[in-house]
Amino acid sequence: MSEKKENNNPIANSIIKNHMIWSMGAGFIPVPIADFFAVSAIQLDMIRQLCKVYDIDFKETEGKAIITSLTTSGLARLGARAIKFIPGVGSVLGGVTLAILSGGSTYALGEVFKKHFETGGTFLDFDPSRLKKYYDEQFEKGKKMAREIKDEEEVVKKKVDEVKVRMNVDVVQKMKDLADLKKDGVITEEEFKTMKERLLNSN
Repeated sequence: MSEKKENNNPIANSIIKNHMIWSMGAGFIPVPIADFFAVSAIQLDMIRQLCKVYDIDFKETEGKAIITSLTTSGLARLGARAIKFIPGVGSVLGGVTLAILSGGSTYALGEVFKKHFETGGTFLDFDPSRLKKYYDEQFEKGKKMAREIKDEEEVVKKKVDEVKVRMNVDVVQKMKDLADLKKDGVITEEEFKTMKERLLNSN
């Protein structure tokens, strides 16, 4: 590893940790579909910032594709959001579960990109299948770290407002993404209507 890349390591670690905590904060957003978009946007922003650290040209389309291919915990996250529909306890249990999963996933993604960029890689030679095992290993480590951070719940929950301010996602765009989820069969018509209503009522 070159001296420059060694010097970049602490900066990259800070970026990963901050975005991990922001992702956990997003898990406590009480609107099921909003947390999904917030975490995805946070992860993409993390990759964008890591690219700046390592002087790599950021490719948004490729970044989204890599996130999708590596994050096989998507169904688990959908399940956690479904828990939020249970009155009372649902929002609490779903939020905690999603916070840990989202934090672990964001940490793992950050570590994968950091390792790839440190070894001279770019978006052009990024092979998700080759790095999937490393992602899974870091995901387990990230979940453990997220559980430890969760013990300082006040710190994490304060990140909710930060997430909302940082993301500032337009309602129209979120509705479009929601419609795409329905079109792709990820959510049902009934879930679409429920999520749309909650999304609109949250603004």
